[in-house]
Amino acid sequence: MNTEEAKQMPLDEVFSKLSSSKAGLSMAEAEARFKKNGPNEISEKRISPLRKFLGYFWGPIPWMIEIAAILSALIRHWEDFGVIFAMLLINSAVGFLQEYKADNAIELLKKRLALKARVLRDGKWAEVLARTLVSGDVIRVRLGDIIPADIKLLEGDYLLVDQAALTGESLPVEKHSSDIGYSASIVKQGEMDALVIGTGSNTYFGKTAKLVSEAKTRSHFQKAVIKIGDYLIVIAIALVAVIFMAALFRHEGFFQILQFALILVVASIPVAMPAVLTVTMAVGASILARKEAIVSKLVAIEEMAGVDVLCSDKTGTITKNELTVKELKPLGGFGDADMLLCGRLASREEDKDPIDDTIIARAAAAGGSDDYRIVSFKPFDPVNKRTEASIEGADGSKFKVTKGAPQAILSLVENKDLISGEMESAVDEFASKGYRSLGVARTDKAGLWQYVGLFAIYDPPREDSLETIKTAEEMGLNVKMVTGDHAAVAREIAREVGAGENILPASSFLDKPDIEAQKIIEEADGFAQVFPEHKYKIVEELQAKNHIVGMTGDGVNDAPALKKADAGIAVAGATDAAKSAAAIVLTKPGLSVIIDAIRESRKIFKRMNSYAIYRIAETIRVLLFMTFAILIFNFYPVTAIMIVLLAMLNDLPIMMIAYDKTKIYPGPVSWNMRRVLSISTVLGVIGVFASFGMFWIGRELFRLGLPEIQTLIFLKLAVAGHMTIYLARTGEEPFWHKPYPALSLVLVCESTKVIATLFAVYGIFMRPIGWGLALFVWGYSIAFFVITDFIKIRVDKMMDHFGIRFSRGVQAA
Repeated sequence: MNTEEAKQMPLDEVFSKLSSSKAGLSMAEAEARFKKNGPNEISEKRISPLRKFLGYFWGPIPWMIEIAAILSALIRHWEDFGVIFAMLLINSAVGFLQEYKADNAIELLKKRLALKARVLRDGKWAEVLARTLVSGDVIRVRLGDIIPADIKLLEGDYLLVDQAALTGESLPVEKHSSDIGYSASIVKQGEMDALVIGTGSNTYFGKTAKLVSEAKTRSHFQKAVIKIGDYLIVIAIALVAVIFMAALFRHEGFFQILQFALILVVASIPVAMPAVLTVTMAVGASILARKEAIVSKLVAIEEMAGVDVLCSDKTGTITKNELTVKELKPLGGFGDADMLLCGRLASREEDKDPIDDTIIARAAAAGGSDDYRIVSFKPFDPVNKRTEASIEGADGSKFKVTKGAPQAILSLVENKDLISGEMESAVDEFASKGYRSLGVARTDKAGLWQYVGLFAIYDPPREDSLETIKTAEEMGLNVKMVTGDHAAVAREIAREVGAGENILPASSFLDKPDIEAQKIIEEADGFAQVFPEHKYKIVEELQAKNHIVGMTGDGVNDAPALKKADAGIAVAGATDAAKSAAAIVLTKPGLSVIIDAIRESRKIFKRMNSYAIYRIAETIRVLLFMTFAILIFNFYPVTAIMIVLLAMLNDLPIMMIAYDKTKIYPGPVSWNMRRVLSISTVLGVIGVFASFGMFWIGRELFRLGLPEIQTLIFLKLAVAGHMTIYLARTGEEPFWHKPYPALSLVLVCESTKVIATLFAVYGIFMRPIGWGLALFVWGYSIAFFVITDFIKIRVDKMMDHFGIRFSRGVQAA
């Protein structure tokens, strides 16, 4: 049975067709249907591993390597052919393995973010993965849910559903019993039970959606690194073209020159850049996942590094979200027992709502009559800020109860003028103690609402909030608390956790000119009585003042603000709609998880920054040296096969940068091309002088022949090149400063240098030079390494003097 058929059928007939009932399926029947029909998901078109691997032999860079290999065969340089072909295989294997690891990491993250559904099986409500739903299941959908399958609505008042992404309807659609709800649409209001009528590819969404690959957005940092790559490619091709023309002018062999030129271009272009980017992001995402922060978009990690204003929810993030009823304040002649009865009847245990659970637990502890039946129940609505239930007593009497925001309850009652003063006084008194107020009311025999009283609800601050906010300030983060609570409650909690006491109500910046609103928002320590739409305004105005904003949220109406923020963060327990809009989803409550995510993102920025500096410096060093040596001295300092070996030896250390230990920047970071280019150019130019120094020593002091000089230069480029990684990773500090390089980086760097040394000493693919000259090259490279480090620090301090820095925040205390 398809969705359109079910749309026309009465409920009884649909139940009959699906062999189900309002009591749902048994677990055994659900498992049998799952085995028969498969999971509730649209299967993705997967590329076979073999095809993925072969893809690494296709493209501009592989073509250059393949042409160079063919040319080597044509001119019968079989050694060159073997090494170049090995380079092609190794590049492909490394790229394939890194992509495989990254894909696995991303797949694990997707599983952590999988949607869940509330389903009725064996007569009990349970939470299961949405992918395990089958036709005939009875589920409950509520505010903030993404509908997990095509459904036919059963019981409940109504749903307000946003299905714009599926049908193009711009406004949410109201749906009632027997209406159809489409998979992937979002519940904006209401709560209803429903019957699953279609899953996976048999849903409206599954049949109409075109399976296209997800659009990959690039962050600011990725764009900058890709620009560097393009810049290096242009430089490489231009300089190699000069070398090629000079060689032709000197009437050298065309094929030999073409082979050399192609190999030099390949060695100079940052071939590993996409793999380094992906692996670094995936490694960072895996680390964050272990710390209970799931990344839904890899690029968000980089954006988190630049966050300088964090707008944090109070409840569950700064506070524990462990609610207790501290005081009762009956109004209008009612007593404590009346309050507890009405509060309990206006709550529903199976919804697992923290406020409902608190009220029910307090009422149960006090005891009381259970001679009441809940006829209908309206869950909490963020628009009218309350729940409502219709009740029938044992004697047949009928009345309604409601609980919610004190002002929302006040707007219902008849005697609001008489009771408002007493209510507001109680609310203010509770707020001064850090207690939230929750109003409760009931209707009388005439159907008129009467204010029964106020609950004082206390949500204590988390033990680590004070220390975490202090740490955040040291990291250059401005934490602004955002809450829907009374301003006095927010100020009391802010005082306890050291978040500043300049807490303003949302009304302080609404309807103000943009410039005035921006000043108020920027200077405030936090905001109270905030509705979800106010969050969007806060983000918008802070961004207008050039702040990089992180915003937390959990509700369906928080989604626009989470999307608008540079780093949208869905907190633990967030609705499906909030999770789908956020860049990072927390699975553990607390502010410390967010701070960990920001700290980790700054480490990733540092690793990427190290890679960029190293790659530019190496390209400048090799290309300029090769160009000047050929043009001025008419001498090829290294052979084609040596260039291939250098490129292969460079690949592994570059990959290890993703796992390196790094120092965390003391403030929010931003990409600074001037600083990167300045430092890398200095490192590269010093390397050129060092290489010419080695060339002069080999020719004038040691009186070596040209083949021996080429081996000497090859070893110098290999040893000094990998030392440049150590220079790039420490930035503005000496190379010996902590944190020391990761063991994996050191082992790979030193291993590749040892391999290059063995090639040079024993003459593998080159003329041997012996251990004496090899040790001299090591000593020479280490000496220049120390000199270069000293110059790098001086240049870095000069950059600081002119205000050219990566970190935008204050220095750590």
